[in-house]
Amino acid sequence: MGISQELHVIGRPLLEAQLAHPTVRGIARGDLPEEVFRSWLEQDYLYLLDYVRVFSRLAWQAPDAHLGTLVDLAYSTWHEELDLHRSLSADFGADLGGAEKGPACVAYTTFLLESAADYGNGLAALYPCMWGYSSLGRILAENPPAEPRYKAWVDTYADPAFAALSDRIAQMIDDVRPDRAEEFFLEGMRHELAFWDVP
Repeated sequence: MGISQELHVIGRPLLEAQLAHPTVRGIARGDLPEEVFRSWLEQDYLYLLDYVRVFSRLAWQAPDAHLGTLVDLAYSTWHEELDLHRSLSADFGADLGGAEKGPACVAYTTFLLESAADYGNGLAALYPCMWGYSSLGRILAENPPAEPRYKAWVDTYADPAFAALSDRIAQMIDDVRPDRAEEFFLEGMRHELAFWDVP
C-alpha cells in the first residue's frame, strides 16, 4: 500500500464527518439556504486564490518530472475552479471582490502556505482538498441534487478529470514519501472539516 492509500484510510473518518456536515448535506439535498452557500462561496474563492499560490510555490521546488503537473494544477484551479465560483457568484449574489477571509479561511490558507515551504509536506498538506472534494463529488453525484446551481457544483467535483488531478497528487506523494505525511494530511483534513462552518 502506498502512502496515499494509507492517508485515505486514516482520513476516511474526517471525510465521513464532512458528508454529515449540515452545509454538505444541504448541498446534497439542494436546499441549503442561499445565504449560507453565498458565504461559503466567497470564502472558498479567497481560499482558492491562495491554493494557486501553494501550487506555484511547490512547482518552484518540484523535480522536473512533476513540474508540469503542478503548473497544470495551478492553471486548472485558476481557470476552472475559480471560473465556477465566478459563474455561481451572480446566481447567489456573492461579492467575491469585496469578501474578507473568515477565521477558518485564514487558518487553513496560512497552514497551506507555510507547509509549502517543504515540498513533500506541502503535497501532503494540500492533498485533503483534492482527495476530499473528488470523493465528495463522486459520492454526492450518486444521488445529485435537482437544484441546478448545486448540481453544477457537484458535477464539477464529480468530474473524472478532477479525480485524475487528485490521483496525480497521490502519485507525487507516493514518489517523494514525505516523512511527516500523516501529520500534515490530518491537519489539512481537520481544516477541510472546519471550513464548512461558514461565517
